[in-house]
Amino acid sequence: MPDHDVTLEPLTAEHADAVLAFERENREYFAAWIEDRGDDFFTSFAERHQALLAEQEAGICRFHVLVDASGAVVGRVNLMDLENGSAELGYRIAEKATGQGLASAAVRAVARLAASSYGLKMLRAGTSDRNVASQAVLMRAGFRRVADPAARLGFELTLEDV
Repeated sequence: MPDHDVTLEPLTAEHADAVLAFERENREYFAAWIEDRGDDFFTSFAERHQALLAEQEAGICRFHVLVDASGAVVGRVNLMDLENGSAELGYRIAEKATGQGLASAAVRAVARLAASSYGLKMLRAGTSDRNVASQAVLMRAGFRRVADPAARLGFELTLEDV
């Protein structure tokens, strides 16, 4: 990705160890913003990773990792529930990589992929009302605020202009 020493890659089986390390290293940081994944996530990670790859193969989801020059995962950007030309966007960036514009660049890059490679027309995303940084990332990427029945702040991006 331009201006960042990372690459955006589709999730593969080879990323499993690096993704697990990323999740472990950032568990406490992520839990400050979203519900903790719980111990079971980590103890059954290999099976979960294979299940994600199966969902990706089936076209249900598209998972991406941000990999730095050392091969470490410093972020994840996912598109879930692909159907009817839309998907739910989710992302998480390593604590050590925040504040560098990486989340904004990654969200924009995945939005371009969604439009050009995945045939999507709309992305949805949500964030808590206290996660101002995530709200700013979405707004910078062109998302607009919408009502969200899940009691969080909802956002949408129409991909025709991406």
